[in-house]
Amino acid sequence: GIPSAEMKAPTRIQHNILARSERRLLNWLCARLPAWVTPDQLTLLGFVGALMVAAGYMLSWLDNEWLGLSLAGYIVNWFGDSLDGSLARWRRIERPRYGYFVDHSIDAVGTLLMVGAIGASPYMRLDVALMAVIGYFLLSIHTFLAAKVVGEFRLSYMAGGPTELRLMLMAMTVTMALVGPGDIGGTNFSPFDLFGLFVASILVTIFVVQSCAMAHSLRRRGG
Repeated sequence: GIPSAEMKAPTRIQHNILARSERRLLNWLCARLPAWVTPDQLTLLGFVGALMVAAGYMLSWLDNEWLGLSLAGYIVNWFGDSLDGSLARWRRIERPRYGYFVDHSIDAVGTLLMVGAIGASPYMRLDVALMAVIGYFLLSIHTFLAAKVVGEFRLSYMAGGPTELRLMLMAMTVTMALVGPGDIGGTNFSPFDLFGLFVASILVTIFVVQSCAMAHSLRRRGG
């Protein structure tokens, strides 16, 4: 239904590189999805994609060809996760409180499974992968807080959003298959560990900078 006064949908802010092209594609898909497809089904499909991603990474201990399952999983995850809310808005059947809660709860579990499973693969240390997850969750917390206190739901930072992140992880996965596992000069850190630490540090830095800026802005407003 239409957002009530009790749960007014926050303004969505999305300035990532692929936002316009992706929106055109999503609208094209929404107009062509069968009537029996529901947003809840798409949310579930997105989670199935996350399970596929996680399974591919963990099975890569047996053969790096299993990384192909992870690549397919990222596509399935994007399809379900990007279309569930888009379809609800397209058909004007939004359920603001239910959709917001369920979608982001499942997204959190899916993110933990996908990135955590990279740390359960031969290519990245678990502690490094979990640091990246923590950085992502910190930024997510900032987004949810901002949606509450200023009514803005930011879907992108530094011209990057969830879709760009998936593409980056897919590129890393292809590189894993090409390069293979292995430490750098006996340091117990692989090239993918260094990349994971770099991404984690950027996510945490964005969280700190954005949180300080938000606190300063709210203080100036006196609210």
